[in-house]
Amino acid sequence: MRLSPIFFLSALACIAHASSGDRSPVYIECVAKCDLEQCQLHRPTLPLALRLTGWTCRDNCKYNCMHEITQSDVEQGRPVQQYHGKWPFWRLAGMQEPASVAFSMLNLWAHARGFSKVRRRIDNSHPMKSYYIMWSFTSINAWIWSSVFHTRDLPVTEKLDYFSAALAILYALYYVVLRLFHIYPTSRNRLTIPSEPSSGLIHKAWSSICIMLYLGHVSYLALLPRFDYTYNMIFNLAVGLTHNILWVVYSLPFATLRRFPARSKSYRPRFVSKAAIFVALTTAATALELFDFPPWRGSIDVHSLWHLSTVPISLYWYDFLVKDALDEGWRGGHRL
Repeated sequence: MRLSPIFFLSALACIAHASSGDRSPVYIECVAKCDLEQCQLHRPTLPLALRLTGWTCRDNCKYNCMHEITQSDVEQGRPVQQYHGKWPFWRLAGMQEPASVAFSMLNLWAHARGFSKVRRRIDNSHPMKSYYIMWSFTSINAWIWSSVFHTRDLPVTEKLDYFSAALAILYALYYVVLRLFHIYPTSRNRLTIPSEPSSGLIHKAWSSICIMLYLGHVSYLALLPRFDYTYNMIFNLAVGLTHNILWVVYSLPFATLRRFPARSKSYRPRFVSKAAIFVALTTAATALELFDFPPWRGSIDVHSLWHLSTVPISLYWYDFLVKDALDEGWRGGHRL
């Protein structure tokens, strides 16, 4: 958990120095010359893959100039620069960052597999099943737009990626509060779960807070003349850290809250510690972003490796959620 503030400062530094390459006079002159000679005078037809993924002739000039200058920098022993906030990647079939696209699709598969497991293994009577399924949908949606964004970095794809990611992160916080404080509706389930008289009102209040928080977050970022990357990062870190802290509290060896509604606070199955392992793995995966470097062979960078590392973590987490939902602590007419 202590790495997160460091990650935040590191990310801010990356944003501040992200465009040294595209600000260089050599790059600006190269793009201007290419645009005049190849786009305005000749107007060539781009390959089908580039047209399907939204590349323009000027975009293609920027891509070619970026790699020409990068090759020269490497040959002359100069450091590789970033362009328009990104490292110089080799594209594939019009995809700007093919490795990140592939690993985003792997994450999509992991959540689709997790959804199938939740649907099959958890009984429909369980009060958390519908929330876990909805979280699967928000996560699948987030990884779809991550794939689109890494295929083509455009203002609209960037916003859809960030907004979808924020929704998945906030929904994770939403359901963990319902799960750990037992404020889910219990009127329609067949499990004999004790519930507090005020849980329905608290559930509605918490749902309203999360809805308003997300709408406010998206509205603020969408209406600004320039996207506020710093605020977006702070929002996601705050929500994500709160989510992780709650699961750490759940996993502590001493009684801090009633983990299961039909058992006392002292009831702690052995698998409970897996929640803390999840938090540790997630923190370690996020820490990969600390070691930013130019992409290996123009394809693999730390951001794509971060996407890859979250695939087994997601599979691990669904296994935990299912095991938690199947525990006998959810059943019983009274607290032992």
